[in-house]
Amino acid sequence: MSRPPQPQHPLPGRAAAGPRPDGALPTTPTGAPTGADREPAAPLTEQDGTAGQVRLADHLVPLAAVRHDPGRFTRLLARARAETGHAECLCRTPALKLVIRSRSGRYHLARWPGEGDQHTPECPFHQAAANLSGRGGYTAGALTETTDGTTIRLATPLQLTGTRAAPALTTPARTTSGTARTMSLLGLLHWLWEQAQLNLWHPTWRRSWSTCHTRLTHQAADCTVNGHDLTTRLYVVPPYRPDNADANTTLFTTFTDQLSRIGRHQQRGLILGEIKDITPTKYGSRLTLRHHRGALFASTPLLDKTRRSYRAALSTTTLSTPHATAATSTTAAGSTQPRRIGLFLVERTPNNYLAVADMAAMLTNYRWIPADSSHEVAMADHLITAGRSFTKPLRYDGADAVFPDFVLTDTPAPVYVEVYGVLGRADYDERKRAKQEHYRDAGTAVIEWNVTDPLPEVKLRSAAPRRPPTR
Repeated sequence: MSRPPQPQHPLPGRAAAGPRPDGALPTTPTGAPTGADREPAAPLTEQDGTAGQVRLADHLVPLAAVRHDPGRFTRLLARARAETGHAECLCRTPALKLVIRSRSGRYHLARWPGEGDQHTPECPFHQAAANLSGRGGYTAGALTETTDGTTIRLATPLQLTGTRAAPALTTPARTTSGTARTMSLLGLLHWLWEQAQLNLWHPTWRRSWSTCHTRLTHQAADCTVNGHDLTTRLYVVPPYRPDNADANTTLFTTFTDQLSRIGRHQQRGLILGEIKDITPTKYGSRLTLRHHRGALFASTPLLDKTRRSYRAALSTTTLSTPHATAATSTTAAGSTQPRRIGLFLVERTPNNYLAVADMAAMLTNYRWIPADSSHEVAMADHLITAGRSFTKPLRYDGADAVFPDFVLTDTPAPVYVEVYGVLGRADYDERKRAKQEHYRDAGTAVIEWNVTDPLPEVKLRSAAPRRPPTR
């Protein structure tokens, strides 16, 4: 793998140490993101008027209040931690334990390890069951969740020793039983997305990039990756508004300042954001992110490899229209185009550029629900328009894992949704028949869509959907 190219724009707020590779004098970008990238001053959130409750010692308090302003409940949280060692979530009877963690002197609540699937689907502490997530496909050394937090062993190093870059490891090494010993960048992206519950949807929710940013940074706070605190090594692009532009620049400068070479050690970092554009340059490609005025630079071999690995996310045809399916005319009116989310492993070059050493990409719909194809984007939009509650199972690094495409969670028993989008392949047809037979034998309710047909009717015509607690 060749080294990433020397890019054509330095980091925001810094002047390049030398001329650009094309021979022109260095410039520092001063333009703010375009209007389409600006976050509303009062971003929409996932909430409604019904507050769930938690028990802290002998007090019942609104969960939303504890999550949004834990400082108000410091004494109660400290007392519950000292007396019982945990809080309790009242979304079920009997109540479920919650971890009380302390971070920089501030308490916060987290789900109890291994019990996330016992919470109601609407609960902020809910987590997909093991049979609906690739989360279980790792050894304990690759992914460890305890009451103290989560430890992850990433396949690509966050620190290099010497002058040569380590090769990007798209596929983690596996044991003889098929479990992975390390986690790829895609696995880490899926873990963050699932922990932040961004693969879930309820019809009363509204979601903006501000929602995503808040939830992703919150989940990173309790995680260690390759021995490093993830909060120091991960920069989740914050939502842009004119009044927070300077603060965003300061935050980004603090992040990039640590990406330096100290002796023989090159420090690396991770950037998570929505890909806005990929344009060719003389030495490779320039990647711009929404809400972010800087740029990342990738070599042609790296980008070619990434496009092969993430065809659905990086295909130009996927994003050419709001819904690249045979049923485009029947999907949600007014919905925007699909989105591309990227997780980038970056290095800071001597000339103050950010070069991409490895990356993962994920396709989502306009509400940031992950999708494995443009057809799944159309189905996710369709379910949202129909007012359904659902979850999208994430594979992590389980390329051969078999999950339903979506799971409806607003019915007494879960209903699976399958999107059949591959035509004319015998192996795909065989797996489709085997899956359909398995569902029949298990008595699982399934909504199926062959993409050559119109989208199926999916509206819930019985009682109104349950309203979740404030998130």
